[in-house]
Amino acid sequence: MDCGCEANADSLAQRRVLSIALGLNATMFVVGLLAGLAAQSTGLIADSLDMFADATAYGIALIASRRGPRFKARAATWSGLMLLVLGSGVLCDVVRRYATGSAPESRIMMAVASLSLAVNATVLDLLGKHRDEGVHLRATWIFTRADVVANLAVIASGLTILLTGFRLADLIIGAAIGLYVIREALEILRGARRATEEPVIAPRVD
Repeated sequence: MDCGCEANADSLAQRRVLSIALGLNATMFVVGLLAGLAAQSTGLIADSLDMFADATAYGIALIASRRGPRFKARAATWSGLMLLVLGSGVLCDVVRRYATGSAPESRIMMAVASLSLAVNATVLDLLGKHRDEGVHLRATWIFTRADVVANLAVIASGLTILLTGFRLADLIIGAAIGLYVIREALEILRGARRATEEPVIAPRVD
């Protein structure tokens, strides 16, 4: 059976951590998106969409935590595909903003990215204790690791704009986040494919 419905301490702990991560990321998605639009920052918008993708991935992982290895591998595959689409969308937005122009507000960028960094560092620490307990949890850990890197990059670009006035830093960082997100998506998809290819050992019936 592909149910995995047995209640145990490990699965309960996993669901508790994923529920916390889901709530935090959903909140930061809204905060980051509104701030990114107000600040005209591609980096912040990319970061907020990454938060949305993470919240969705955590929701998928919550469902997968009650299911078997095949379902978990499929959940990781959907998460990877979603992240791949997100990264490609960010690159498209970078091209659009380069063509039309933008004036990112560095102080808003740094403030919101710092708040996101605190949230993601907390979630990364929580997920780190469970990342080897299933491909779906490994995928969520990778998502969050990418977020931490993205937060640091947005803070760096905001500081660069503040000190030098070089506004293209936001687009450069936005493009870098997009490429990094795509790389992480491919890593998740490779892991999911390996998990799918692993033989399922049926329980022995005497």
